[in-house]
Amino acid sequence: MEANIAIPSEKKPVWGGGGVRPFGASYGKMMMWFFILSDALTFSGFLAAYGLTRFKFIDSWPIADEVFTHIPFIHGEFPMIYVAFMTFVLIFSSVTMVLAVDAGHQMNKKKVTIYMFLTIIGGVIFVGSQAWEWNTFINGTYGAVKTTDGKILQFVDANGKQIALADFVISDKKEQEGLVKVENELLWFVKEPAKSKYSIAEVISAYDANPNIQIRTEIIDLDKKQKTILSREKGASELAKTKLVVEGANLEVNEYGNTIFADFFFFITGFHGFHVFSGIVFNIIIFFNVIIGTYEKRGHYEMVEKVGLYWHFVDLVWVFVFTFFYLV
Repeated sequence: MEANIAIPSEKKPVWGGGGVRPFGASYGKMMMWFFILSDALTFSGFLAAYGLTRFKFIDSWPIADEVFTHIPFIHGEFPMIYVAFMTFVLIFSSVTMVLAVDAGHQMNKKKVTIYMFLTIIGGVIFVGSQAWEWNTFINGTYGAVKTTDGKILQFVDANGKQIALADFVISDKKEQEGLVKVENELLWFVKEPAKSKYSIAEVISAYDANPNIQIRTEIIDLDKKQKTILSREKGASELAKTKLVVEGANLEVNEYGNTIFADFFFFITGFHGFHVFSGIVFNIIIFFNVIIGTYEKRGHYEMVEKVGLYWHFVDLVWVFVFTFFYLV
């Protein structure tokens, strides 16, 4: 006995209720809005956690102007300049996305192609810049030491300007290379943290030999908005408690100060970077669909508009990350 399957003569609308569209939006656009809302709540939770943690450790939180000071291929200190450039590029890509959506409404395939391509380029520049920023942050700039009681000690000159370990510490490279060789041959199976090219003894000896160098702690004078600089005697006393020479930042130690700062940096900017990367992939797929005329055949460019909503959301989230993480 065969079952009778009723086949409708006309295609039913996606929405029920006689085809009434809530808020005048198609099913796909409405689902994109639902996703954006849920993702916005996720980012809000992350930023709220960051804000509460920073408030708890406000007297030892790294100063962003002292951390993000680099520009590729250029030596010198340019606080927040490159981060501002990244932000401008991402916002500009949002503008090109608006133009792509508008061209889609006009059924102008050529303009949609051009503006989608520019949007993709902007996203690639942003993600590449973020990867470079991560690499710079991980490798570090100046170097510091960590004491047995968990303090991060940095070094400054007579004018209070931070200086790198490489500026005053002389490393016995032959001895260091010999130790590394022995470790590679005999202890290669032991998982250990990356070792600094400077030993604790070398750092202490260099400090004692340079009377113009002082030590500053991660504790911030909230009135002056500067880290506390110790006297030579107090600095020597704190330096004697050194247990680790730190170069760069990771999830366990941070030369710039509080380790939780590095944890939030990697998590929040990494999570956002993943969103941007995903958006680039979506844009590339739609870009090629535009080229082969997929949306011309459908008679509309709604898919461009839907991915545009996602891209604008990613840009807006970065504005909040940039404001709360880098500026405030």
